[in-house]
Amino acid sequence: QVQLVESGGGLVQAGGSLRLSCAASGSIFSINVMGWYRQAPGKQRELVAAISSGGNTNYADSVKGRFTISRDNAKNTVYLQMNSLKPEDTAVYYCYTNMQYGNRYWGQGTQVTVSS
Repeated sequence: QVQLVESGGGLVQAGGSLRLSCAASGSIFSINVMGWYRQAPGKQRELVAAISSGGNTNYADSVKGRFTISRDNAKNTVYLQMNSLKPEDTAVYYCYTNMQYGNRYWGQGTQVTVSS
């Protein structure tokens, strides 16, 4: 089992920045990919960004150039630096991890609200 605890959400004006953090604990030795999804009201959950244990990254087109995902393997923590935020970035952001043996775990979600 892996537990994921997110922090860093909040309310920010358009053009502002936020940094989300997600710390993993438990059976962390088999963690492979870590990343973030988001879900806005009335919309499906979508992948925002992901990073492999080797540091390879993947971003949604809508956040490329504005968001940066990073990972501290020593702290078992993944970060999402969000710059130039737009109202359409408003959503609940969920941290996740894919394990080497195939399981996926989710965080509880953190609200990000961008006002215009």
